[in-house]
Amino acid sequence: MEYRITDIAERIRGLRELMDISVEDMAGATDCTVEQYRALESGTVDFSFTFLYKCAQTFGIDMIEILTGEQPKLSFYTVVRQGQGLPIRRREGFEYFHLASLFRGKLAEPFLVTAPYQPEKMSEPIALSTHEGQEFDYILSGSLEVDLEGHREILTAGDSLYYDSAHGHGMRAIDGAPCTFLAVILKKPGEEEEK
Repeated sequence: MEYRITDIAERIRGLRELMDISVEDMAGATDCTVEQYRALESGTVDFSFTFLYKCAQTFGIDMIEILTGEQPKLSFYTVVRQGQGLPIRRREGFEYFHLASLFRGKLAEPFLVTAPYQPEKMSEPIALSTHEGQEFDYILSGSLEVDLEGHREILTAGDSLYYDSAHGHGMRAIDGAPCTFLAVILKKPGEEEEK
């Protein structure tokens, strides 16, 4: 199921207003200008994963609640069958499948990610983003070029990368094909949910 941008924007606006957080404070918490934040909250601009993650951190909720409007309910275990993760298409061409969307109190956010090969963008710098915590990426297929604040790494199937995601990081598929990888975002210590 794909979620509409306007529904997600409405939930973000509703949570911000319910928690009495100003637009300016949310812009600061999500590393946006006030104008960028207003456009995102109005639902006229698509969201990045990082923006959604930072909104969830600010609100103190699971990111899944922003995406679906529902709280995760499972606390013992959850199984996600092949191709059945919660789909998230929040970055141009990138496909994310959340692999634990029904589990509450997660200490990590696991995703199956497919980065598209975009030949028209190969001459452009890789856009960097940041978010709290740490990240582990394991390449399943294809090749991935990763920029870690000017440190460039090329990863292929079987390679992995672990890093402090509060530092700028970005990636793109190379070698003429998409790249599929497992991405596990570990929350900052003390950030786990109390649900």
